[in-house]
Amino acid sequence: MITLTVELAERSYPILIGSGLLGRPDVLGPYLKNRDVLVITNDRVGPIYLEPLKAMLGDRRIQTVIVPDGEANKNMATLESVLDGLVAAHYGRDCVVVTLGGGVIGDIGGFAAAVYQRGVDFVQVPTTLLAQVDSAVGGKTGVNHPGGKNLIGAFHQPRCVLADTDTLRTLPDRQLNAGLAEVVKYGLIADAELFVWLEHQAENLLRRDPGALHHAIRRSCEIKAAIVAEDERERGNRALLNLGHTFGHAIERCAGYGEWLHGEAVSAGMCMAADLSERLGLLHAGEPRRLRTLLDRLELPITPPQVDPREFLDAMSMDKKVLAGQIRLVLLREIGSAKVMADYPAHELLDLLREQFMT
Repeated sequence: MITLTVELAERSYPILIGSGLLGRPDVLGPYLKNRDVLVITNDRVGPIYLEPLKAMLGDRRIQTVIVPDGEANKNMATLESVLDGLVAAHYGRDCVVVTLGGGVIGDIGGFAAAVYQRGVDFVQVPTTLLAQVDSAVGGKTGVNHPGGKNLIGAFHQPRCVLADTDTLRTLPDRQLNAGLAEVVKYGLIADAELFVWLEHQAENLLRRDPGALHHAIRRSCEIKAAIVAEDERERGNRALLNLGHTFGHAIERCAGYGEWLHGEAVSAGMCMAADLSERLGLLHAGEPRRLRTLLDRLELPITPPQVDPREFLDAMSMDKKVLAGQIRLVLLREIGSAKVMADYPAHELLDLLREQFMT
C-alpha cells in the first residue's frame, strides 16, 4: 500500500492505494472514528464487495442503502433515498457515509454527506478505474439535472479515499477503458512523460497488468492531489482538470445520460478540444492525430455522436465554467500543458461543431 495526501490544512486526507485492502480493519481504522456508518453502494458492486467492506468496520452500527446502477440514476430521487436512509437510522452529525462503487455512487453519497445535517463525514471506497484516478479525489459531489450534468452539488472533502486495485479485476472492459480516458487527460494537461508512458503501455493497461494499472492510478492521483491542494474550489488552475469535459458533458446530455459512459464522452471531448486548439494555432499540427491514435488504441471513441449542433451548443452553455454567458474552454498548448480560455473567436467553435455534426 502507498499513501498520498491531499494537502488542505485541517481538511487534509490520505489516498490509500494498493492490492488486497478491502476487508482489512487496520486500513480504515485510523481514519474512521465514527460509531454510526451508512454505506451506499449499487446493485452491481454490493453483491461483490459489501461484505468485505463491512468486515473492515468492526462492531460499528451499519446501515446500507443500495441504489440502481448507472448514470441515469444520478438524480435527486436517488439522493433522497440516501437521505431517507440516514433519517430512518436516526443518525446524527457524528455519523459517516461510506461510498462503495464508481463515480456515480461517490458523487451521490458525498453530496448526501455534504447536506445531511449541514455536513457529516464521508469516506470514498472507489471500485472503478475512473473513480480511483479521478472522481473519488477532490471533494466534488453532486447529482445531474435534466438541464445539465452535475448542476446540483457541493464541495465536500472525504476523510479518506481507499483504492483497492483488486476491485478492477471484476470491472467490465468498457468501464476500465473509460477510466483510462481520465489518465490520458492527466498526461495532456500536466505530464507529457505520462502521455508517452501511456503510448508505450496501452496494451498492458488493457490487459490489466497490475504494475501498469498501479502506476497509472498513483500518478493520476499525485497530479490531481497537487492541483486540488492549490485550488480546492476551482477558482483557478483546477479548471484544467476539465479538459474535454465541457464537450463531454454535452455529449452525455444530448445522447441521454447512461448511453455514453463519462470517460467515453471525455475521450471524444478531448479530441474536440484538441481540434479547436489546433484551429486556434495553440497546438502543433499532428498532435490531435497523436491523441486520437492513443485513444483508439485504448478502445475509446474519438468522435461524438451525431446530434443537432444547436442542441449541443445549448448543452455546452450550461457548463459550470460559463461566466457572463461566455463558454470557457480548456485548450491545449502542447501535450503536457493546457490553459483555460474565454477569448477565443466564437465562430471557430461554431465552425468546429458544424464540421463535427454535419459529416
